[in-house]
Amino acid sequence: MAEITAQMVQELREATNVGMMECKRALAEAGGDKEKAIRLLRERGMAIAAKKATRAANQGLIAAAVRGGKVGALIEVNCETDFVAKNPGFQAFVKGLAEKALDLADNTITESTKAEMAAKVAEIGENLVAKRNVRFVVQGAGLVATYIHLNGKIGVLVELGFTNDATATNPVVIELAKDITLHVAACSPRWLVRGEVPAAIVQSEREIAAKQVEGKPAQIVEKIVDGKMGKFYSQVCLVEQGFVKDPDLSITKLLAAKGKEIGDTLTLRRFARYQMGAE
Repeated sequence: MAEITAQMVQELREATNVGMMECKRALAEAGGDKEKAIRLLRERGMAIAAKKATRAANQGLIAAAVRGGKVGALIEVNCETDFVAKNPGFQAFVKGLAEKALDLADNTITESTKAEMAAKVAEIGENLVAKRNVRFVVQGAGLVATYIHLNGKIGVLVELGFTNDATATNPVVIELAKDITLHVAACSPRWLVRGEVPAAIVQSEREIAAKQVEGKPAQIVEKIVDGKMGKFYSQVCLVEQGFVKDPDLSITKLLAAKGKEIGDTLTLRRFARYQMGAE
């Protein structure tokens, strides 16, 4: 049997918000496997369903840039210390890389900035890594918006679509785009719509939900599982989440209300959310 250490128990407790003894029992049953232990606790209705980001022990900055409201880019650059991340010169350097990323394909920044990175490493004497980048280019009527939170620890890029080109300059839509970027930063959606959720994850969630109501009649179990899946989607799919400023109003309903207000049809086409150190 695998040895269950105090650190293993603590890590499971932090990931699930379940008591120490229950965590220890689950780890023992799972042979020390953290993911299996989390599933056991969820099946028992103890652990919350949450995305667990794998955090690397690094520092750095996330930065964004927008060109004419039609092209947007988000990048993450890692460094060794928080001291460098807070340096104005380094921050300006990363912002410059974000501007360059407006013309780069997704996840090509590592290769595309080798010369600049090498020069900066020589200047500051600390290892730097341009980790990742994503770019949105608006097709047709629409706009992109960005938001950087916690001094560069979280970054968001969203694309809104509509039918009238003039809508891009409407103050209502500009404010809406800002609100949605704030929402994404705060609520950490994993997917835009249900159709983007991988089938394996849907199947796993259904199995966990069914396990929680084991022993009830089959027709009742199915209804309960469907209800639990609805709640799951409302937590992980952006368009189904309750708006951070008004949780009773879903993002879908928010878009519909704002569209009705200005006389256009508004859609949320895509989003990206970076968090420092997350995989």
